[in-house]
Amino acid sequence: MYICALVIPVPEAKRDAYRAWAERGAAIFKAHGCLEITEAWEDFVPDGSVTDFRKAVAAEPGEKIVISWQVWPDKATLDAAEAAMHVDGSLEVEGEIPFDAKRLILGCFAPL
Repeated sequence: MYICALVIPVPEAKRDAYRAWAERGAAIFKAHGCLEITEAWEDFVPDGSVTDFRKAVAAEPGEKIVISWQVWPDKATLDAAEAAMHVDGSLEVEGEIPFDAKRLILGCFAPL
C-alpha cells in the first residue's frame, strides 16, 4: 500500500465545483490503478498557536480546508499511473480549478 495525501484550501463558495472536480479526478485515478480515494471537507479545524492546517496552506478568509488521500497498491503503480496520465492527457485540466493550486500541499507516504 502507498498513500498520496493532499491538504487543499478551497473557497467555501466553490464546494460544489470542488466536488465535481474531485469526482472527475477520482474516476481518472481509479482507471489508472488507484484503489481508494477519500475527500474530506473541513468540519473542525482549530487555529494553532504555532502551526495548523490553515497556516500550512496560507488559507484566506472564506476558505475551507480539504484533506484528500489516495490509496495505491504501491509506489511503482502510482509512478506508472502518473507517467501514463501525462502521456494520455488525463491530467489536462479543463476549465477553472476551484482552488489555488499553488497553496496545495502534496505528500506521498509508505505505511509503517
